[in-house]
Amino acid sequence: MTRNRTLIAYATKGGVTGENAELIGEILRREFRHQVDVVNLMKAKVPDLTAYDNVIIGSGIRMGMWYRKAKKLLKNKALVDKRVVIFLSSGMAGNPETYPMAKKKFIDKMLAKNPHVKPVACEAFGGRFPFGDKTDMTDPEKVKVWAKELGRKLR
Repeated sequence: MTRNRTLIAYATKGGVTGENAELIGEILRREFRHQVDVVNLMKAKVPDLTAYDNVIIGSGIRMGMWYRKAKKLLKNKALVDKRVVIFLSSGMAGNPETYPMAKKKFIDKMLAKNPHVKPVACEAFGGRFPFGDKTDMTDPEKVKVWAKELGRKLR
């Protein structure tokens, strides 16, 4: 197995989670020399996990729920032997007042349903509201800073 081979698998419809996945992958490649595969679960199948040391799972949140394909990957028992990381993109997470609630509602609850997953890191990033005024709560700089912290954890 190649050292520090990393899969970033994400599900998105609005695109923010994909943007975040690409930023994370770029940092891990450039600054930490990871071999990174980024896979959009809405368009491709989950690759064989045996080839990876690290599996990073990202999901957008729509109507208060994870995307089904990201949830399905989180249930995979092969994650037991991997360093797992979880991130999500949500309008709620982009607001400092509701950020703690977003982490609890979307990450803590999902982990409680999947006790075999013991992530080394979890984070919630802001998203874009696709309806109404299309408020943009994204923060690419926060994603980059977190990706650097993550790279140090995954050494």
